[in-house]
Amino acid sequence: MNLVFLGAPGSGKGTQAAKIKDRYELAHISTGDILRAEIAAGSELGQAASKIMETGALVSDEIILGMMDHRLRQDDCAKGWILDGFPRTVAQAEGLEALMAGMDSDLDLGVLIQVDAEEVVKRLSSRRTCKECGAILSPAELGEDIPEEGDCPKCEGKYFLRDDDRPETIRRRLEVFEKETAPVIGFFRNRDKLVEIDGSQAPDTVTDAIFSILRDQFGEKQTA
Repeated sequence: MNLVFLGAPGSGKGTQAAKIKDRYELAHISTGDILRAEIAAGSELGQAASKIMETGALVSDEIILGMMDHRLRQDDCAKGWILDGFPRTVAQAEGLEALMAGMDSDLDLGVLIQVDAEEVVKRLSSRRTCKECGAILSPAELGEDIPEEGDCPKCEGKYFLRDDDRPETIRRRLEVFEKETAPVIGFFRNRDKLVEIDGSQAPDTVTDAIFSILRDQFGEKQTA
């Protein structure tokens, strides 16, 4: 089972991908994880990416696809995988399609988690990040009317509101997402490989909806 999870920042795709990963024993892969691993390993692709990132530029599709090729051939991908946050552009989607053909494999399904833009702003601007332990803290952990800074409930550190989580920044990120990713959604839709989920529901309800779709597509879960 090879899946792509699509959705705006704050749509919950990472949370849902983790649940599907556990149920079906899939590899959960993000471009961020791949970049960090290749850079830490000092691979040729990692060194090239590191030099580009030091300049503040975006890593090219060619390098990202090279890393993806290497990652998808690893043993933990044998049962299938979930790509989280990739592909971000049509060029990357086309590259992934070619990569899969070269591996005599295919992408099975794109799962789009839809959430209203203002709901995304509310979700992300309500979370805080601990300076010490790095925990991402939600309103469920901190309560209502959360100040920008305070004491982390997980350690003795202090949490704060990241600049990336301020409403004005979130709205700019959503504009970029819509501009770049809308064509990717069309790419999968045109290939009849897209399902859409209402991500504004409770997380467990979203999970159940995804499980239901996967059962219809692939049959009952194989393992406990």
